[in-house]
Amino acid sequence: MFPEFKSDDLLIKEKAILEKMESNEKFISNLLEQSQFNFANFLKPYQTIHTELSDLSTEISHLNSVKNNEESQAVYTRILPKLTEYYTNLGQNENIYNAFLEIEKTDRTINPEQKKVLSNEIRDFRLSGVGLENSKKEELKKIRIRLSDLSNQFSQNVLNATNAFEMILAEEDVKGMPEGELNSAKTENGKYKFTLQFPSYIAYMTYGPNREKRKELYKAYTTKAPENGKILEEILELRKKESTLLGYETYANLSLATKVADTPEQVLEFLNSLAKKAKPIAEKEISALREFAKERGVENLESQDLTFYSELLKKEKFNYEEEKYRPYLEKESVTKGTFVFLESLLGIRFQEAKTEVWHPSVLCYDLIIENQTRARLYLDLEARKEKKGGAWMNNWKPHFINEKGKETLPIAFVIGNFPSATKDHPSLLKPNDVVTLFHELGHALHHLLSRVNEAFVSGVNGVEWDAVEFPSQFLENFAYEPKVLSLFAKHYKTGEKIPEEYIRTMVDAKNFQSAMAVVRQLEFAIFDIKIHQVAPKEEEVQNILNEVRKEVSVFFPPSYNKFQNSFSHIFAGGYAAGYYSYKWAELLSANAYYSFVDKGVFDLQLAEHFRKTVLEKGGSENAMKLFRDFYGKDPEIEALLRLNGIAA
Repeated sequence: MFPEFKSDDLLIKEKAILEKMESNEKFISNLLEQSQFNFANFLKPYQTIHTELSDLSTEISHLNSVKNNEESQAVYTRILPKLTEYYTNLGQNENIYNAFLEIEKTDRTINPEQKKVLSNEIRDFRLSGVGLENSKKEELKKIRIRLSDLSNQFSQNVLNATNAFEMILAEEDVKGMPEGELNSAKTENGKYKFTLQFPSYIAYMTYGPNREKRKELYKAYTTKAPENGKILEEILELRKKESTLLGYETYANLSLATKVADTPEQVLEFLNSLAKKAKPIAEKEISALREFAKERGVENLESQDLTFYSELLKKEKFNYEEEKYRPYLEKESVTKGTFVFLESLLGIRFQEAKTEVWHPSVLCYDLIIENQTRARLYLDLEARKEKKGGAWMNNWKPHFINEKGKETLPIAFVIGNFPSATKDHPSLLKPNDVVTLFHELGHALHHLLSRVNEAFVSGVNGVEWDAVEFPSQFLENFAYEPKVLSLFAKHYKTGEKIPEEYIRTMVDAKNFQSAMAVVRQLEFAIFDIKIHQVAPKEEEVQNILNEVRKEVSVFFPPSYNKFQNSFSHIFAGGYAAGYYSYKWAELLSANAYYSFVDKGVFDLQLAEHFRKTVLEKGGSENAMKLFRDFYGKDPEIEALLRLNGIAA
C-alpha cells in the first residue's frame, strides 16, 4: 500500500532523477503528437509523470535536510541546477502551453478540481516566461538556475556556520540552569557545551547566568554566515531582473501573483494596521522589562539580556517556569497524547507502522479514518548534528488518482529539532516545543487528509502561499487548551497528571510579551516586502531594516547583528515577499480556532465541517473561498487581536 523510504541509496536516486527527466521529455513529445488535447489524454498523464519526478526529488532534498553529509551535499548540489533547468525549459515550452489553452477552450467535461489545475498551470506557464522571445527566455533560465544555486549556498552556509561554533563552559558559568538543559549540554569531561543549534542556543540565552557568555553566544548567532551578505544582494538583484522580464513592477508584485493578497500595498496596509494596535502595548512591555532588569542591577538592557530577563519576569509575574513543565512533556507521551487529541478533535486515528526509516529515532504512523487507511506520516523530532535546524513538514506523495484509475495515498514527513533522548534521559519538551509539534502536524494533516484526486492541487499542493499556514496555525493554538493538555501531559517518572494550576499558569502566561512578539514578526514581514520592492545592495538592505525597526520595533539590536544573513525563510525557502503570510494566515486561523473554543473545543459536527470544507479540499479552490465555506463570512481582525491578547 505504501512504498518504503530508502535512505542509503543516494546515487541510485540521483540516477533515477536524471533518467526520469529524460524519459519525461520523450513522454511529453509523444503526448504533443496527438491531434487534439483534453484533460484526460494530456493533463492527467502530464500530472502523473511530474508527480513521480517530484517524489524522487523530494527524497534527495529530504535526506540532505535530515541526514546531511558530504555525499548528500554533493548529490543535491549536482542535481539542483539540472532540476531547475528542466522545470525552466518545461515552463517555457510553447507547445505545452498551447495544449493547455486548447483544453481550456474545448474541453467541457472537466470538473472543478481539474479546472483549478488547468488555470494554475496556465498562470504558472505565463510566470515562467512562456511568451517571451528566445533571448529573454534564455536569460530567465540562467537567472533561475543561478538563483537555485545561490539559495542552496545560502542555506549551506548557515548550516556550516551553525555547526562550526561551540562554547565550552565551566561549572560556574552554568550555575542555576535547569537540570534538563545541563544534561543536554554536559560533556564527558564534566564541562558544558553550547552551540548555535537552536535548542542549545536558546537554552543558554534563556537561563545562562553569565552575561558576558550570553553576549558571546548571541554575537556568534547573529553574525554567522557573513558571506551571505553578498549572496543575498545577488539574490535580490536577480529576483528584480526576473520580475522585470516577466512584466512585473517589482519582485514583490511577482510573488503576490500566486497568493491571496493582491498588491504589496495591500499587504503593507494590513501589517501596518496591526503594528498600530500592537506597538503601544509592546512599548509598555519593554518598559516593564527594562525596569525589572534595572532593579536587578542591569542599567542598560542589551540584546543578550532580553530572553534571560523575560524568563525571570515571567517566572515572577506568573510563577511560570518552562523547565518545570518538561517532566510532564516527555516526547513519546506527548506524541501519543497528541494523537488522542486529534482523534477527539477530527475523528482520525494513528496506527504505528513498522517500516524502514533513516534514523532509529524516526517513527512512522498510518492515518485511519472511518476504518480506512488514508495516509502515512513519518515523525523525526530529535535534534542531530547532521540535521538542518528548525522544524518543518515535507510532503513526499500527494493523494492522487492517475489516468489508469490507480490511487496513490498521501505521505508526509514532520521534522523537529527537539532535545535528543540519551540512554539516561528521555527527550523532555518545553511547552513551546509542543506548539511547534502541533503547528507542523497541522501542515501534515492539511496534506494527508486531502480527498482531491488531482495531484497538482491535492493537499498542500496548489494552496496559495499566504494561506498555507492557516491549518498549521489553527492547530497550534490548541496546545494551550486545558482540555487538550489534560489528555497527555503527565510526569515521565511517576505518571502523575500535570497539576491544574500548572495549566492555568501556562494559559495565563501565554500572551506574556505577546505584543513584543507581534511587532518582531511585523518587522520581518515589512522588511521582506520592502527589500523585494527595490532590490537594494547589501548596505542598503541594512538601512531598510533599520528604517523598518524605527517604525514598528521597540528594541534595537547592536549594529553587528546581521540577522538577514541567516534569514533562510526568504533567501533559501519559499517565503520571499511572502513572510507576511504567517500573520495573514493567523487571521484565518484565529477565527477558525475560536469557532471551536466557543463550542467547547470538541464538536464533531463542526470538526467534520472543517475537515470537509478546508482540510480535504487542499488547493483545489481559492483559500479565501474555502475559509468562507467553513466560517460563513470574511475573517475578523478582532479574533487575531484576541488570540494575541491585544485589546481591539
